[in-house]
Amino acid sequence: MLKLHVNNEYARLKAVLFGTAQSNGSIPSAENCYDPSSLSHVLSGTYPTEADMQREMSAVMAVFQKYEVEVFRPSIIENCNQIFARDIAFVIDNKFIKSNILPDRAEEYRALETLLEKIDPEDLIELPEDCHVEGGDVILCNDYIFIGVYSGNDYSNYITARTNLKAAEALQKLFPSKTVKTFELRKSNSNPLENALHLDCCFQPLGNGKALIHDQGFLDKSDFEWLLDFFGKDNVFIATQEEMSQMNCNVFSISKDVVISEQNFIRLNTWLTAQGFTVEKVPYAEISKQGGLLRCSTLPLNRN
Repeated sequence: MLKLHVNNEYARLKAVLFGTAQSNGSIPSAENCYDPSSLSHVLSGTYPTEADMQREMSAVMAVFQKYEVEVFRPSIIENCNQIFARDIAFVIDNKFIKSNILPDRAEEYRALETLLEKIDPEDLIELPEDCHVEGGDVILCNDYIFIGVYSGNDYSNYITARTNLKAAEALQKLFPSKTVKTFELRKSNSNPLENALHLDCCFQPLGNGKALIHDQGFLDKSDFEWLLDFFGKDNVFIATQEEMSQMNCNVFSISKDVVISEQNFIRLNTWLTAQGFTVEKVPYAEISKQGGLLRCSTLPLNRN
């Protein structure tokens, strides 16, 4: 059986599920875009090619190999975008929790069959159908589970609203010894500068007490202020609106001292280096055009 163990975002990565860009399918129509970033690039004719996305994911694979991380990949579904593994499931402690994602993406979970066979069935969790949740909205920080939600009465009007309060309540019941804290996220179906698709688009804790935050990703300013107090202002990189839309907050930690980041994030990478991190720079700008980056395409299975 595969050992599952994840309780934060930065302990040493031992095993990970990594998405794939193979047989990614054709460019979606504007009507079939799930996020405003993809929509923008479809309309402008700059949507990424499969070859470019495979090249970028190969660069990340090289980093995983360098640090001797065990990597699992989903089975290939022909003509299906399977890059964003984080959306379809997540691990808390030793439990593998299936996300209740958009119905059109349900087959992506079935592509994990080979992986799921390696996990103790008692550790596989399915939440009630009305608990909407995607892994990008679930961020672990030891005794805390931070969850990005949208609870407006117009929830059903937003294709970008992926996680609701019912899911947060269900996770609190599953993990009573942890503190679940929710954050209301700003949503837009059409403007990537005004949309926090998931919590990890505007916030992520790093090792050594550091964090990345974009203040305007939160509907309530007090949520941003709470995080600033929690980590301490001197330990926080505050991303601009443009940096948030480019996915600066969506880097990925190999350990408390090593972070994979997009090579063009000059200001962020300079800050990370100044804070003592080893920054593994990779090209990932094409994949970012779909509204996700490094954390979005990875699902940690074991961190120790």
